[in-house]
Amino acid sequence: QVQLVESGGGLVQPGGSLRLSCVASRSIFSISAMGWYRQAPGKERELVAAITSGVSPKYADSVKGRFTISADSAKNTVYLQMNSLKPEDTAVYYCNAKVFFTGVDYWGKGTLVTVSS
Repeated sequence: QVQLVESGGGLVQPGGSLRLSCVASRSIFSISAMGWYRQAPGKERELVAAITSGVSPKYADSVKGRFTISADSAKNTVYLQMNSLKPEDTAVYYCNAKVFFTGVDYWGKGTLVTVSS
């Protein structure tokens, strides 16, 4: 069993920055693809960024050049650095781990990011 806990959300003005963190209760990054998803009210949950060891990070077109995903395996933590935030980035952001071979998904409970002036 793996628990994922997100933090770092909050209210920020357009053009501002936030860094989200996702801490895993187990050392799983070597056997998992890690990702950040977001879901705005009334919208489908969408992939924002993903990282897998040995593979270049993947980003949604809408955040490419503004967001950066990274991982610190020693701390069992994945980060999402969000710069140049826009109102359309407002959503609940969820951490996800997809375990290789088993296909099991683990989800955090989300952290709310609100971009507004």
